[in-house]
Amino acid sequence: LRSKNPAPFAAYYQQDDWFIASSSPERFIQVQNGTVITRPIKGTRQRRRAEADLFTRDELRESEKDRAENVMIVDLLRNDLSRVCQPGTIHVPDLCRVEMYETVQHLVSEVRGELQSEKTVWDLLAATFPGGSITGAPKIRAMEIITELETTARGPYCGSLFYAGFNGQFDSSILIRTLTGRGGWIQFPVGGGIVIQSEPMLEYEETLHKAAGMRRALDVL
Repeated sequence: LRSKNPAPFAAYYQQDDWFIASSSPERFIQVQNGTVITRPIKGTRQRRRAEADLFTRDELRESEKDRAENVMIVDLLRNDLSRVCQPGTIHVPDLCRVEMYETVQHLVSEVRGELQSEKTVWDLLAATFPGGSITGAPKIRAMEIITELETTARGPYCGSLFYAGFNGQFDSSILIRTLTGRGGWIQFPVGGGIVIQSEPMLEYEETLHKAAGMRRALDVL
């Protein structure tokens, strides 16, 4: 999986006969010396050959639909962080940057704030989990609709894997592009955000692009 779909938040976790193997590109929450950083992904295009890749990059960057989705989630996360960050410190140093990965391009933003001195990373998690990029907005109602429509529990998929240090440092991913396995079975859910402008076939094709790296990894087993 690391060779077929390299990603900045690759991780492996095992407990008894159950495991998670993740090649996630998405940071959920990081804390460094009191600074909180979250980097939501909304907006995806397939990677292509060099010239076509540049065209696709520009098309993604200029897509009103994808940009609106990204900005919506940035606003949601700013609101979440406002519960635990110092007033006036929340800002967006990066909005809708295109980042390249092995099989896809993503539209990525960054939101930062300064954690209140009396708050812990656990307060931060309570205010922000699950990540807005995989719930949608408004978060509570979106999760209610997901529960109504999806017939099986997501399990680790779209959750988070994190580490927390005794020195207050903290980092976490969103568990997308993630394999889970137990007792000889392996699965990897994929999905995408649905808004009023969504075209069903394009959304379906997007899920196939997201799955490509994991399918390549499984082909060699």
